[in-house]
Amino acid sequence: MRIAQVSAHTSPLAPLGGRETGGMNIYVLELSRELARLGYEVDIFTRRDGDLPHVEEIADGLRLVRIDAGPAEPIEKQEIVGHLPEFHANMRRFIEDQPEGYDLIHSHYWQSGWAGTLLARELDLPHVVMFHTLGEVKNRARFGEQEPKVRIRHERTIARRATAIVTASDHERQLLERYYAADPARMHTVPCGIDLDLFQPRDREAARERLRLDRDTPVLLWVGRLEKLKGVEILVDAVAGLERRDFTLLIVGGDERAAEIRAELEAQAAAASISAHVRFEGAVPHGLLPWYYSAADICVVPSYYESFGLVAVEAMASGTPVVASRVGGLVSTVIDGVTGYLIPWRCPGPFAEKIEVLLGNPELRANFSRAAQRSVERFRWSSIGLRIADVYDAARERHLAGRNEGVTVQVFGKEAWEAAVLAR
Repeated sequence: MRIAQVSAHTSPLAPLGGRETGGMNIYVLELSRELARLGYEVDIFTRRDGDLPHVEEIADGLRLVRIDAGPAEPIEKQEIVGHLPEFHANMRRFIEDQPEGYDLIHSHYWQSGWAGTLLARELDLPHVVMFHTLGEVKNRARFGEQEPKVRIRHERTIARRATAIVTASDHERQLLERYYAADPARMHTVPCGIDLDLFQPRDREAARERLRLDRDTPVLLWVGRLEKLKGVEILVDAVAGLERRDFTLLIVGGDERAAEIRAELEAQAAAASISAHVRFEGAVPHGLLPWYYSAADICVVPSYYESFGLVAVEAMASGTPVVASRVGGLVSTVIDGVTGYLIPWRCPGPFAEKIEVLLGNPELRANFSRAAQRSVERFRWSSIGLRIADVYDAARERHLAGRNEGVTVQVFGKEAWEAAVLAR
């Protein structure tokens, strides 16, 4: 089977830790690698944003195809919306020039979903979509989030038209039913995967020496994109409220476009007189993250929403207990009181309380660590790849059944899309 993976707004090869690069990039790349190992031929389509080859071979059976759409340079995610008709047209042109076509389109995020929906109709192919995040859910998760109405409107249309929808958790599935009226029969819950050969416990002293950390000082860790929805300000206030002052907080992630949020956090730390205890590491290579997890005593995930919570799973695979918000997919990845703690309130006090409990009880941390490592085996990529392959088989069967019944699907076209963009 030949698969067209669509990741329009961000390349899976882009450096991690930037404002638009994170768990989805890892997911698309690692899923595609696993599918290629299973014998699929996979092309990942993304917008060309630099002086890079149009087609790049990543592995046997796996290529990255960069499609011209707008300027060949990084631009804001919101600006990509206006270039999606060009992305769709050039992607179709590339497909038509190939000696072999594709058997299925798998789109990631709503912008890719728009292009994938249109291409699936034009090429008569099954369309699988994974949203990764949902505009309606983000707006409800935190006051001040302002995802555009055009996004939410098109997410609803994509959800209705998709042959199959992959959700990372049961909670995401329920949200799609509640806010998007998605058909439960078309949804398949498959968690995100993790490279358990990369993320595993490493020698703590070696990790701290490598990261220039004191051997005996407690280390707290936060990893992710620096954005408001990740709740980093909650963590800064939480550690400011700790009775002890013998700790180091590592904040890993954020590129130059996150400079404003970083400045706000630095000012917050200074106002709380904890600047000497907080280190902003910026974006780090993916292969270096296991050393951070292994160096830390606790990984804190204070997000307002997470569709899955990849950071928590990476931490647990590395043997690091987690203190996380009781939201979204974190409820299905962190076992409260066994592999970490889930906090139902997005405020500093409860986070500080559980951090104090864990820092003051090495035996408890060790128990959580052992349980955490056992709990993540279900996220191994070899298992996840097979489950996604089953979704593809089901989508093809559904598509063929619809074709045999003469079902036609009407979706928005180029003119309707441009009108929607102008009206937002």
